[in-house]
Amino acid sequence: MPDKPAFQRLQYELAAHIRDPEHAEPPAEIEDRRLAIYRELFYNNVQSLLAGTFPILRKVLTDPQWHRLLRKYFKDHQAHTPLFLEMPQEFISYLQEEHELADDEPAFMLELAHYEWAELAVSILEEEPDLDEVDPRGDVIEGVPVVSPVCWSLAYTYPVHKIKPDFQPEEPDETATFLVVYRNQADEIGFLEINAVTARLIELIEREDGHTGRELLTQIAEEIGHPDANAVIEAGRDILERLHRHDVILGTTKH
Repeated sequence: MPDKPAFQRLQYELAAHIRDPEHAEPPAEIEDRRLAIYRELFYNNVQSLLAGTFPILRKVLTDPQWHRLLRKYFKDHQAHTPLFLEMPQEFISYLQEEHELADDEPAFMLELAHYEWAELAVSILEEEPDLDEVDPRGDVIEGVPVVSPVCWSLAYTYPVHKIKPDFQPEEPDETATFLVVYRNQADEIGFLEINAVTARLIELIEREDGHTGRELLTQIAEEIGHPDANAVIEAGRDILERLHRHDVILGTTKH
Protein backbone atom coordinates (compact mmCIF):
# COMPACT_ATOMS: atom_id res chain seq x y z
CA MET A 1 0.00 0.00 0.00
CA PRO A 2 2.80 2.49 -0.78
CA ASP A 3 0.38 4.78 -2.65
CA LYS A 4 -1.81 5.32 0.41
CA PRO A 5 -1.24 8.04 3.03
CA ALA A 6 0.56 6.90 6.16
CA PHE A 7 -2.53 7.04 8.37
CA GLN A 8 -4.43 4.79 5.95
CA ARG A 9 -1.58 2.30 5.84
CA LEU A 10 -1.67 2.24 9.62
CA GLN A 11 -5.43 1.63 9.59
CA TYR A 12 -5.07 -1.29 7.16
CA GLU A 13 -2.25 -2.80 9.18
CA LEU A 14 -4.25 -2.47 12.38
CA ALA A 15 -7.37 -4.00 10.82
CA ALA A 16 -5.42 -6.89 9.31
CA HIS A 17 -3.76 -7.64 12.63
CA ILE A 18 -7.02 -7.53 14.59
CA ARG A 19 -8.68 -9.87 12.09
CA ASP A 20 -5.78 -12.32 11.98
CA PRO A 21 -3.36 -11.67 14.87
CA GLU A 22 -1.50 -14.96 14.34
CA HIS A 23 -0.39 -14.14 10.81
CA ALA A 24 -0.61 -10.36 10.33
CA GLU A 25 2.13 -8.32 11.94
CA PRO A 26 0.89 -5.51 14.21
CA PRO A 27 1.70 -1.86 13.47
CA ALA A 28 5.06 -1.05 14.99
CA GLU A 29 3.77 2.30 16.24
CA ILE A 30 1.24 0.76 18.68
CA GLU A 31 2.26 -1.04 21.82
CA ASP A 32 0.97 -4.56 22.31
CA ARG A 33 -0.89 -3.71 25.51
CA ARG A 34 -3.15 -1.37 23.57
CA LEU A 35 -3.46 -3.77 20.66
CA ALA A 36 -4.62 -6.53 23.01
CA ILE A 37 -7.59 -4.39 24.01
CA TYR A 38 -8.66 -4.00 20.39
CA ARG A 39 -8.08 -7.67 19.62
CA GLU A 40 -10.21 -8.80 22.56
CA LEU A 41 -13.00 -6.28 21.98
CA PHE A 42 -13.30 -7.17 18.31
CA TYR A 43 -13.23 -10.91 18.74
CA ASN A 44 -15.38 -11.14 21.85
CA ASN A 45 -18.08 -8.78 20.60
CA VAL A 46 -18.54 -10.43 17.21
CA GLN A 47 -18.11 -13.93 18.62
CA SER A 48 -20.80 -13.22 21.22
CA LEU A 49 -23.17 -11.88 18.55
CA LEU A 50 -22.72 -14.92 16.32
CA ALA A 51 -22.99 -17.38 19.21
CA GLY A 52 -26.29 -15.75 20.17
CA THR A 53 -27.62 -15.89 16.61
CA PHE A 54 -26.51 -19.49 16.03
CA PRO A 55 -26.95 -21.09 19.47
CA ILE A 56 -27.45 -24.66 18.26
CA LEU A 57 -24.50 -24.48 15.90
CA ARG A 58 -22.42 -23.16 18.78
CA LYS A 59 -23.49 -26.11 20.93
CA VAL A 60 -22.85 -28.85 18.37
CA LEU A 61 -19.37 -27.55 17.55
CA THR A 62 -16.59 -28.06 20.05
CA ASP A 63 -14.77 -25.01 21.36
CA PRO A 64 -11.77 -25.59 19.06
CA GLN A 65 -14.07 -26.07 16.03
CA TRP A 66 -16.09 -22.94 16.79
CA HIS A 67 -13.13 -20.63 17.38
CA ARG A 68 -11.22 -22.04 14.40
CA LEU A 69 -14.26 -21.37 12.20
CA LEU A 70 -14.58 -17.78 13.42
CA ARG A 71 -10.86 -17.10 13.03
CA LYS A 72 -11.06 -18.26 9.40
CA TYR A 73 -14.18 -16.14 8.87
CA PHE A 74 -12.52 -13.02 10.26
CA LYS A 75 -9.37 -13.65 8.24
CA ASP A 76 -10.90 -14.60 4.88
CA HIS A 77 -14.23 -12.82 4.55
CA GLN A 78 -14.58 -9.24 3.37
CA ALA A 79 -17.75 -8.02 5.09
CA HIS A 80 -19.86 -5.37 3.37
CA THR A 81 -21.65 -3.95 6.40
CA PRO A 82 -20.68 -2.71 9.86
CA LEU A 83 -24.23 -3.18 11.17
CA PHE A 84 -24.54 -5.76 13.92
CA LEU A 85 -27.94 -7.04 12.75
CA GLU A 86 -26.53 -7.73 9.29
CA MET A 87 -23.36 -9.50 10.46
CA PRO A 88 -25.07 -12.92 10.76
CA GLN A 89 -26.01 -12.66 7.07
CA GLU A 90 -22.35 -12.00 6.29
CA PHE A 91 -21.48 -15.16 8.18
CA ILE A 92 -24.05 -17.12 6.16
CA SER A 93 -22.58 -15.70 2.94
CA TYR A 94 -19.15 -16.85 4.05
CA LEU A 95 -20.38 -20.38 4.78
CA GLN A 96 -22.23 -20.56 1.46
CA GLU A 97 -19.59 -19.09 -0.83
CA GLU A 98 -16.15 -19.32 0.74
CA HIS A 99 -15.85 -21.83 3.55
CA GLU A 100 -14.50 -25.29 2.78
CA LEU A 101 -15.90 -27.80 5.23
CA ALA A 102 -13.18 -29.29 7.43
CA ASP A 103 -13.06 -33.04 7.93
CA ASP A 104 -14.22 -32.72 11.55
CA GLU A 105 -17.08 -30.30 10.83
CA PRO A 106 -20.64 -31.66 10.46
CA ALA A 107 -22.01 -31.82 6.93
CA PHE A 108 -25.25 -30.20 8.11
CA MET A 109 -23.44 -27.08 9.36
CA LEU A 110 -24.49 -24.70 6.57
CA GLU A 111 -28.13 -25.80 6.61
CA LEU A 112 -28.31 -25.55 10.40
CA ALA A 113 -26.77 -22.08 10.33
CA HIS A 114 -29.20 -20.96 7.61
CA TYR A 115 -32.16 -22.28 9.60
CA GLU A 116 -31.04 -20.39 12.70
CA TRP A 117 -30.34 -17.22 10.73
CA ALA A 118 -33.80 -17.30 9.13
CA GLU A 119 -35.38 -16.54 12.50
CA LEU A 120 -33.43 -13.29 12.81
CA ALA A 121 -33.87 -12.42 9.14
CA VAL A 122 -37.66 -12.68 9.24
CA SER A 123 -37.83 -10.80 12.54
CA ILE A 124 -36.18 -7.74 10.98
CA LEU A 125 -37.89 -7.77 7.57
CA GLU A 126 -39.11 -4.27 6.85
CA GLU A 127 -42.16 -5.38 4.87
CA GLU A 128 -45.50 -5.04 6.58
CA PRO A 129 -48.71 -6.78 5.49
CA ASP A 130 -51.20 -4.49 3.76
CA LEU A 131 -54.20 -5.61 5.78
CA ASP A 132 -56.46 -3.03 4.14
CA GLU A 133 -56.40 -5.20 1.01
CA VAL A 134 -57.11 -8.47 2.83
CA ASP A 135 -60.33 -10.04 4.07
CA PRO A 136 -59.21 -11.99 7.16
CA ARG A 137 -62.45 -14.00 7.11
CA GLY A 138 -62.47 -14.77 3.42
CA ASP A 139 -63.04 -18.29 2.13
CA VAL A 140 -59.55 -19.66 1.40
CA ILE A 141 -60.96 -22.10 -1.16
CA GLU A 142 -63.30 -19.88 -3.15
CA GLY A 143 -61.26 -16.71 -2.60
CA VAL A 144 -57.69 -15.78 -3.52
CA PRO A 145 -55.40 -16.59 -0.55
CA VAL A 146 -52.82 -14.00 0.51
CA VAL A 147 -49.44 -15.08 1.89
CA SER A 148 -47.85 -12.84 4.50
CA PRO A 149 -44.80 -10.94 3.23
CA VAL A 150 -43.04 -11.74 6.52
CA CYS A 151 -42.82 -15.50 6.14
CA TRP A 152 -40.37 -17.73 4.33
CA SER A 153 -40.86 -21.25 3.05
CA LEU A 154 -37.64 -23.23 3.52
CA ALA A 155 -36.38 -26.63 2.39
CA TYR A 156 -33.40 -28.58 3.75
CA THR A 157 -31.86 -31.98 3.18
CA TYR A 158 -31.26 -32.40 6.93
CA PRO A 159 -33.92 -32.19 9.69
CA VAL A 160 -32.36 -28.96 10.94
CA HIS A 161 -35.13 -28.21 13.44
CA LYS A 162 -34.31 -31.41 15.32
CA ILE A 163 -30.52 -31.09 15.45
CA LYS A 164 -28.98 -30.72 18.91
CA PRO A 165 -25.85 -31.96 20.70
CA ASP A 166 -27.27 -35.46 21.16
CA PHE A 167 -28.82 -35.66 17.66
CA GLN A 168 -26.39 -34.97 14.84
CA PRO A 169 -27.29 -36.87 11.65
CA GLU A 170 -24.37 -37.89 9.50
CA GLU A 171 -26.36 -38.23 6.28
CA PRO A 172 -29.25 -36.26 4.75
CA ASP A 173 -32.74 -37.67 5.19
CA GLU A 174 -34.29 -39.60 2.33
CA THR A 175 -36.96 -36.92 2.11
CA ALA A 176 -36.48 -33.18 2.38
CA THR A 177 -37.45 -31.18 5.45
CA PHE A 178 -39.87 -28.34 4.71
CA LEU A 179 -40.40 -25.51 7.19
CA VAL A 180 -42.10 -22.13 7.31
CA VAL A 181 -40.66 -19.36 9.44
CA TYR A 182 -43.14 -16.56 9.99
CA ARG A 183 -43.77 -13.37 11.94
CA ASN A 184 -47.34 -13.18 13.14
CA GLN A 185 -49.40 -10.05 13.70
CA ALA A 186 -48.21 -9.90 17.31
CA ASP A 187 -44.60 -9.69 15.96
CA GLU A 188 -43.80 -13.14 17.32
CA ILE A 189 -41.55 -15.48 15.32
CA GLY A 190 -42.62 -19.08 14.82
CA PHE A 191 -41.75 -22.15 12.78
CA LEU A 192 -44.09 -24.70 11.23
CA GLU A 193 -43.06 -28.05 9.86
CA ILE A 194 -44.87 -28.66 6.58
CA ASN A 195 -44.74 -31.21 3.78
CA ALA A 196 -43.84 -30.94 0.12
CA VAL A 197 -47.45 -30.38 -0.96
CA THR A 198 -47.88 -27.48 1.47
CA ALA A 199 -44.58 -25.98 0.33
CA ARG A 200 -45.77 -26.23 -3.25
CA LEU A 201 -49.10 -24.64 -2.35
CA ILE A 202 -47.37 -21.66 -0.71
CA GLU A 203 -45.14 -21.31 -3.77
CA LEU A 204 -48.16 -21.28 -6.09
CA ILE A 205 -50.03 -18.71 -3.98
CA GLU A 206 -47.02 -16.41 -4.10
CA ARG A 207 -46.44 -16.96 -7.83
CA GLU A 208 -49.89 -17.43 -9.36
CA ASP A 209 -51.41 -14.08 -8.52
CA GLY A 210 -55.21 -13.99 -8.70
CA HIS A 211 -55.93 -17.73 -8.53
CA THR A 212 -58.38 -19.10 -6.00
CA GLY A 213 -57.49 -21.76 -3.49
CA ARG A 214 -59.65 -24.20 -5.42
CA GLU A 215 -57.81 -23.51 -8.66
CA LEU A 216 -54.40 -23.91 -7.06
CA LEU A 217 -55.32 -27.13 -5.28
CA THR A 218 -56.77 -28.51 -8.51
CA GLN A 219 -53.44 -27.77 -10.17
CA ILE A 220 -51.62 -29.60 -7.36
CA ALA A 221 -53.93 -32.60 -7.74
CA GLU A 222 -52.95 -32.73 -11.42
CA GLU A 223 -49.25 -32.36 -10.63
CA ILE A 224 -49.22 -35.24 -8.15
CA GLY A 225 -51.56 -37.37 -10.27
CA HIS A 226 -54.24 -37.69 -7.59
CA PRO A 227 -57.42 -39.27 -8.98
CA ASP A 228 -59.80 -37.25 -6.78
CA ALA A 229 -59.27 -33.50 -7.01
CA ASN A 230 -62.07 -32.87 -4.50
CA ALA A 231 -60.21 -34.88 -1.85
CA VAL A 232 -57.11 -32.76 -2.44
CA ILE A 233 -59.18 -29.59 -2.21
CA GLU A 234 -60.72 -30.63 1.13
CA ALA A 235 -57.32 -31.57 2.53
CA GLY A 236 -56.02 -28.29 1.19
CA ARG A 237 -58.70 -26.39 3.07
CA ASP A 238 -57.34 -27.81 6.33
CA ILE A 239 -53.82 -26.83 5.31
CA LEU A 240 -54.81 -23.29 4.39
CA GLU A 241 -56.80 -22.83 7.57
CA ARG A 242 -53.83 -24.03 9.64
CA LEU A 243 -51.58 -21.56 7.86
CA HIS A 244 -54.20 -18.88 8.43
CA ARG A 245 -54.23 -19.51 12.17
CA HIS A 246 -50.51 -18.79 12.26
CA ASP A 247 -50.74 -15.67 10.04
CA VAL A 248 -48.80 -17.33 7.22
CA ILE A 249 -52.00 -16.90 5.21
CA LEU A 250 -53.54 -13.53 6.09
CA GLY A 251 -56.91 -14.20 4.46
CA THR A 252 -58.11 -13.55 0.93
CA THR A 253 -57.93 -10.59 -1.38
CA LYS A 254 -60.80 -8.12 -1.20
CA HIS A 255 -62.87 -7.80 -4.33
